[in-house]
Amino acid sequence: MSDYSGHVEPGGGAATRSLDDITITKISVGPMDNNAYLLVDKATGDGLLIDAANDVDRLADLLGDGPDRPRLRSIVTTHGHYDHWQALGGIAGQTGANLYAGAEDAADLPVPTDVALQQGDEVPLGSTHLEAIKLRGHTPGSVALLYTEPGGRAHLFTGDSLFPGGPGRTTTPEDFTSLMDDLEQRVFDRLRDDTWVYPGHGDDTTLGAERPHLGEWRARGW
Repeated sequence: MSDYSGHVEPGGGAATRSLDDITITKISVGPMDNNAYLLVDKATGDGLLIDAANDVDRLADLLGDGPDRPRLRSIVTTHGHYDHWQALGGIAGQTGANLYAGAEDAADLPVPTDVALQQGDEVPLGSTHLEAIKLRGHTPGSVALLYTEPGGRAHLFTGDSLFPGGPGRTTTPEDFTSLMDDLEQRVFDRLRDDTWVYPGHGDDTTLGAERPHLGEWRARGW
């Protein structure tokens, strides 16, 4: 875990973080430097992919082809923007994984969603699970996925709703207010500063690094 920094190069190799019960592997795919995350439950070998964004072949290579390869049970799409689902049909077709997405964004995806997520829904990962947190604003159905270690430290996969330096892009003042309200009430008011944030593009961050700037984000309006 000490070697994991949260930085991966566009088109470069993957980085893996090993926690007590799961591993998290991050890779950048496609021309827009999209992050895809493969989570694997150590007890069962079951896998969950967050954002099959692009590069079907590279994501398939990430899963591997040996006897110890994870069984990809689920794919979660954080929101409906096209750069986050270019490989969804290909990976789903290869693996038969169940497909999850926020209810309001499901119609924007190229293949049918099996489970339309609402606030607080659980997404299974072998012997554990992740929690869906709706962060409305970047899109109506944007979801973050929260994994909490047995010791209490949280890991939050935020799609395009939260990055180092601020919230994701919104197109109206109403959407910006909605996203900021959800981020403050459902993320910052609830989770500790040591919560690790895994965004949809670029490097990781923590809530502690971002929390002092919430007022600045509100004031600037983006």
